[in-house]
Amino acid sequence: MEIGNLSTVLVWAAASSYTIALVAFSIDLARLADDPTRARGRKAVGIAMSTTILGLLLHGAGIVLRGIAAGRAPWANMYEFTLVGSFVAVAVFLVTQVRREVRFLGAIITGLAVLALGIALSVFYIAADGVQPALQSYWLLIHVSVATIAAGILTVAFAASVLQLLKDSRESGSPAVQPRFFRFLDALPTPRELEALAFRLNAIGFVLWTFTLIAGAIWAEHAWGRYWGWDPKEVWTFVVWVVYASYLHARTTRGWTGRRAAYFVLVGYACVLFNFTGVNLLFAGKHAYSGRPS
Repeated sequence: MEIGNLSTVLVWAAASSYTIALVAFSIDLARLADDPTRARGRKAVGIAMSTTILGLLLHGAGIVLRGIAAGRAPWANMYEFTLVGSFVAVAVFLVTQVRREVRFLGAIITGLAVLALGIALSVFYIAADGVQPALQSYWLLIHVSVATIAAGILTVAFAASVLQLLKDSRESGSPAVQPRFFRFLDALPTPRELEALAFRLNAIGFVLWTFTLIAGAIWAEHAWGRYWGWDPKEVWTFVVWVVYASYLHARTTRGWTGRRAAYFVLVGYACVLFNFTGVNLLFAGKHAYSGRPS
């Protein structure tokens, strides 16, 4: 089997493993709904964590083999962006789990990973190949890798903000989250704690995104002779930066906490997704060759 095909098989295997983890995490949440006081020691948790780790190992191996098959860093198009971004999101979740109990994020993170890999394999996939001259630079390794790492971290922050909104709605008596199914929310950390987790992750993601913006400008000057040219990808990268800068500013200096802060995170993450997908698919520009599947 060719290395490129083996990479694809491993990514499919990773998606399958994440799917099992998603089911197991969902079962764990359902049991929390039945008994919120039993927070540890369930068989479903062991299966969920084990299959998530297995999925991450398969996922990582698929990315490495993709790079070997292409003869370059494996993040030069939408398929590869999606592979690496979802890998980072799962890795950040597991690393955070080592430091504190955050397995309640597992169903969302693995669910997003399954969705991302499914779309990557069925919609964005292109055969492993070289890149155009403008991408044949060490800046591909620096600029794009940092961008995908930032996106992965912001994905976990997004998941925390979603749960923050659900938890806050339940505590506020919203009828939409009062059914029995949502009893698992009672076993989650407080909305304030979830918000603090999202804030810390967003702060890290913002620093990396700032570096992405700066590195992209430097690379643009090397490749095209100008630091800024109002290319759609450049514009939306800046839009993402402005949204998260506004979020951090509003939360730290203007007292924007609680639901307002969480909604800000959701808007910011929507901009990240659009930057990684919609900009490549809807707009023509100098970055189009690195994003559009053939």
